[in-house]
Amino acid sequence: MKFINVITLILGMLLVSTSIAGDSEKEKEFRLAAGIGDVETLQRLLDEGVPVDTANKFGVTALMMAIQNDNLEATALLLARGADVNAEAREGCTALTFAAENGHDALSALLLERGANLNAKTRAGWDAMMIASRYGLTDMVEQLLFKGANTASTDNNGRTALMHAAEKGHPETIAMLIKGGSAIEARDKNGASALLIAADKGNATSIDVLLDAGADINATDNDGATALIWAVGQDHLQAAERLIYRGANVNQQDADGVTALMEAASVRSEHLVFLLLRNGADQAIHDNNGRDAMEIAKKRRNVRVVTLLEEAANH
Repeated sequence: MKFINVITLILGMLLVSTSIAGDSEKEKEFRLAAGIGDVETLQRLLDEGVPVDTANKFGVTALMMAIQNDNLEATALLLARGADVNAEAREGCTALTFAAENGHDALSALLLERGANLNAKTRAGWDAMMIASRYGLTDMVEQLLFKGANTASTDNNGRTALMHAAEKGHPETIAMLIKGGSAIEARDKNGASALLIAADKGNATSIDVLLDAGADINATDNDGATALIWAVGQDHLQAAERLIYRGANVNQQDADGVTALMEAASVRSEHLVFLLLRNGADQAIHDNNGRDAMEIAKKRRNVRVVTLLEEAANH
């Protein structure tokens, strides 16, 4: 199965740009043959002396082209004829990151057998484990773990494979990574853990998996915000419900003194306001600017939220 994102689109264009590489016609033909899986042409051109690692001006080799297009036979031939399994394209991608990007676990297994570097990263700092985790490729994640992939590795934003799986909402992959030793409380550059990231994206099932594994439900980021505050701030009702049900502190304040109830009033969500009030949210709390939830709701001009707060205050 193909998975499409910005990297795939960019690299897809690079792969077909052999005609502007500025090298010999045979080398261009060789890379094209790899891309379409033409094994006979590959064999012939190799026998005629075409370098197996010939690359276009973007550093993309025939092996990478074969991987990109899920051509197992062409990949096996190129490796057997000495293709460099760890050659890097200009964007830092390798054959293994290409395999992960496109969900080709049979090809990644072959590459790993031939000594593919588990730690190779793209310019974004993503290694094969992070890429596989983002797409929920649990079989490939298990494969990489078995080969000794480093689950503590981080990308340019300080995010681990576990955080990527949490962001995209892949509970099975999350469970596999935790089983493989991923640190649940690891933090990215903003101080966010996998749980906070899952809450920010509204991934309720992922929240459950992380909490079942022992994630701190009231952990905070660099701004003092909890998973509940993140979920409410993004208007994720189901995620907020899950966190409250699992015991999140509904009255915890961030560094600015903001509570989840204030966030709910700010995003004009009567459903979240009702949920929080029903579960013990204290509307008398003030933030660092002296505002309470009622003042925020009135400023946002949400009559229904104001009414809910008034009714709660009168009971």
